[in-house]
Amino acid sequence: MATRTRRSQRRTEALTRERIVEAAVELLDTAGEGGLTFRALTERLATGPGAIYWHVANKEELLDAATGAVVAAALAAEPAERTAESAEPAKSAEPAEPAKSAERAEPARSAEPTESTESARPAESPDSPQDKIRAIAFGLFDAIEEHPWLPTQLALQLSRSPWGSVTPQIFESIGRQVRALGVPEGHWFTAASALVHYILGATGQNAANNASARTLAPDVDRAEFLDAASKAWEELDPDDYPFIRAVAAQMREHDDREQFLAGIDLVLTGITALHLPSEQDRTPPLAT
Repeated sequence: MATRTRRSQRRTEALTRERIVEAAVELLDTAGEGGLTFRALTERLATGPGAIYWHVANKEELLDAATGAVVAAALAAEPAERTAESAEPAKSAEPAEPAKSAERAEPARSAEPTESTESARPAESPDSPQDKIRAIAFGLFDAIEEHPWLPTQLALQLSRSPWGSVTPQIFESIGRQVRALGVPEGHWFTAASALVHYILGATGQNAANNASARTLAPDVDRAEFLDAASKAWEELDPDDYPFIRAVAAQMREHDDREQFLAGIDLVLTGITALHLPSEQDRTPPLAT
């Protein structure tokens, strides 16, 4: 009886595009792209397919809308909010979910920079363009971790319809900060593209790692997985793989979020070194 009552209440709610997209995101999170069907959507919303088709024409439009909604929310976080979130302990995986055990079952991995990362950074004013870029990057990093279906949809959006809603949102948010850095206009697209490609590539790889972890046994955690991989690297032929053997221990001990932030800082350092005048260039010559 309680179920019928809840369904009756849901039917009385006005069906909007926003409600449909929200339900689609929930289905994608729990069942993946294959689980997003109009039949499943009608059951979740307690409505008929005709009411849904009034708002969205087909599954492709629904996927685009779901991707756009998640990306918009990820880009909306202010730098201070994103810094606070990334400094909080990461949510530990529940024992019953092997999908998360290899990547996220260990204690929280802080997104705060390490001393070496911090010392390598130039002095920046609060709320600087660099901090805003980091906030955008972490927003997308977290969104892709929370929504495993997102990397595939982002890749499709960027390659299939760069004129759609998602690609302009991402490029605009990054591009405004590139402009605020003082990069010359002729280099805006290249600099913004470098940041966008790094952010989406690194977050997509992290998502792929998480997906691979789903195939591991439930009792294998991230530390054990990295330890096994590191030992395999250390056993490679030293003549053929001297570098891999040298960094094997670093791979074992690395933190995904810190490594991601370090990559952002490397790209930002390259952009400022290549496209911004140095202090020496800005200093006027002494009068003779």
